[in-house]
Amino acid sequence: MKVSELLSDLAQRTIDAVRALPQLGSEQLNAHPGNHPNSIAWLLWHSGREADIQLSALSGQPELWEQFRDRFNLGELGDSMGFGHSAEQARSIIVNDQQLLLDYLEACFSALGGYASRLREEELDEIIDRSWDPAVTRGVRLVSIIDDASVHVGQAAYAAGALG
Repeated sequence: MKVSELLSDLAQRTIDAVRALPQLGSEQLNAHPGNHPNSIAWLLWHSGREADIQLSALSGQPELWEQFRDRFNLGELGDSMGFGHSAEQARSIIVNDQQLLLDYLEACFSALGGYASRLREEELDEIIDRSWDPAVTRGVRLVSIIDDASVHVGQAAYAAGALG
């Protein structure tokens, strides 16, 4: 298996994990278990945004958010990625439609998987960000995007189970 195929497969697993979440109502999506500022809705929205923004930077393609922004109706805060959100900002991300979250995540990770599957091995080794030490390659960035989403989708699944 080529590394690009492996990355594409990992991106699909993020979609599969989100599809496996139980059906949640608005109150459950926006609950804050343990009074944590990040709700399930925030975790899923953030997973999509971080993938979308970073994939756009890698691919040069527009963010998919442009197609979803009005449906989410989150204002300027929705245009952010969620990194560095204050507790108040995180609590301001309210999404009442689980299917909308799934649709956005599926679009983002399908695009990421498609992008990864088309990369040649030498493109994965290309340094794309020298602000880190060590510098970040395209392949490392893709792994980071998928890893971040996997962690947050796992947190959402745990929280959904705890809410019963």
